[in-house]
Amino acid sequence: MLAALAAFCIWGLAPLYFRAIGSVPPFEIVAHRVLWSALFLAVLIALLPFAGGFGRVRSVLAQPKLLGLLTITALLTSSNWLVFIWAVDAERLLEASLGYFINPLVSVALGAIFLGERLRPLQAAAVAIAFAGVGWRVWQLGTLPWIALFLAGTFGLYGLLRKRAPIEAASGLFIETLLVAPLALGWLAWLAYRGDFSFGSGAHTDWLLPLSGIITAVPLMLFAIGARRLPLATVGFLQYLAPSINFVIAVWLFREPFDAAQFIGFLLIWTALAIYSADMLHAARGRHAAEAGRASAETSARSDSR
Repeated sequence: MLAALAAFCIWGLAPLYFRAIGSVPPFEIVAHRVLWSALFLAVLIALLPFAGGFGRVRSVLAQPKLLGLLTITALLTSSNWLVFIWAVDAERLLEASLGYFINPLVSVALGAIFLGERLRPLQAAAVAIAFAGVGWRVWQLGTLPWIALFLAGTFGLYGLLRKRAPIEAASGLFIETLLVAPLALGWLAWLAYRGDFSFGSGAHTDWLLPLSGIITAVPLMLFAIGARRLPLATVGFLQYLAPSINFVIAVWLFREPFDAAQFIGFLLIWTALAIYSADMLHAARGRHAAEAGRASAETSARSDSR
């Protein structure tokens, strides 16, 4: 529980870090994030037994199909990072938080479309209400809330594809960063050639940019620990912590405008999440009751056989 809570709190507070390095362009921040993450993860894999060692990494590199899948997930996470960082820099964190609020519902919809998972009635109602919330925002703005939809879509697709990738978090993330590292190195080299390279200028960003690797890798490790040990319903509730913190930071610290029209859109999304969470809790209780019933039946059967 503590590991999962820490992961979502770090993700929720991340906009404060990105605002602190706001003088660095988003593309350069993402490039640094990739390279410092790769370095940090390499140290973790080399030193920590639970990370699996480089033998597991080599085995994945020898599987072209899996490598191709991880290339797609690497591009999805990198583009997700880029848009989120740009949104913080452009003072549109509120819209970014909306994307992470609707992400669980997008994941449910993707599971129904691509994995053939059947939607329970309450899940279908939650997805419909969430679409109504997005439709309200479109009607109010006159344009699609592309930041929210892009963040929810890319992260939802990432979860869908990683579900099919038989590799644990540390090794998978390390390979993903390795796959996009040449692009990151090429971009930083181009910036250095043009004289626009921010790192090494003696500013506070010289020590803040290397932290991007820790801010990227640590919450993912903590999330993996929590997800393996907690019920899915518990993880589902906890995942709303990060966008909730984003929302508070956007409204009360960054002072982004939040009017009645936006409130109605968010209210529809929050209603959908409440229905979705109630359905998850009900399903989890049903599974626990069924498991308890099976265990009781097995105990009775053993007693009768004696």
